[in-house]
Amino acid sequence: MLPLLPIFLLGMFPMLLIGLLGFFGLIIFGILLVCVGLTLGLEAHSEFNEEIIVHGYARASERATQVSHLHAATRSAAVLEVVGLALAIAGTAGFVCFG
Repeated sequence: MLPLLPIFLLGMFPMLLIGLLGFFGLIIFGILLVCVGLTLGLEAHSEFNEEIIVHGYARASERATQVSHLHAATRSAAVLEVVGLALAIAGTAGFVCFG
């Protein structure tokens, strides 16, 4: 039971938001996810640029590692942006159809 507590705590906010605000809550949650995705992507690019500026060009293996971390962060940011956009669209469609 205890290992499920973090999942419950993480899922509690969106469920309350959607339950209390309905489709408008879904739109807000989607916009928040898009903002988090954009922030994650910008931070990844910022860290990559900082490494290049501060340490200069590294060896090929270190550069490959940095680029790999950049691509992984960019992919996860893109997933968050797409999911957020889908939630915002679903909330808007629900608000228009059922609101």
